[in-house]
Amino acid sequence: MIKDTLVEALGIEITHLEAGKVIATMPVDHRTKQPFGLLHGGASVALAETVASIGAYELVDKETEGVAGLEINANHVRPKTEGIVTAVGTVLHQGKSTMVWDIKITDEQDKLICVSRCTIAVIKLRK
Repeated sequence: MIKDTLVEALGIEITHLEAGKVIATMPVDHRTKQPFGLLHGGASVALAETVASIGAYELVDKETEGVAGLEINANHVRPKTEGIVTAVGTVLHQGKSTMVWDIKITDEQDKLICVSRCTIAVIKLRK
C-alpha cells in the first residue's frame, strides 16, 4: 500500500501498529525541509495524517469500509533541522462514521515538535 505514495516519497516508516495506536518515523532531510532548512510544517502534517489514516484503517471492516482524512490541525511548537522525528498517534474517539486521532511528533530527545488532531471519515465501500 505504501509503494509509490507520499508516504514512500517522504521516507515515512511505520514502526509500531496496534489497535488504536500507531508509531511512525520520518527523516528531516531534503525531502521534508522547507527552503530555510527547517522541517516543513506540511511534512509534519503529512506524517500526522498518515499515522491517523493507517490507524483508522486498522479499526474498520476492510471488506465494507474505507477511511479518508476529513480534517486536520497542527501546532508546530519547535523547529527541527536534521535527524528523525517520531509520530505517536492514538485514537481519541472511534465512532461509526468518524474517528478522532491525537498525534504527537517528537525528536530524538522526546521534545515536542508538533501536536496534531485528525478527524477521519469512515466510508462505506460500494460493491
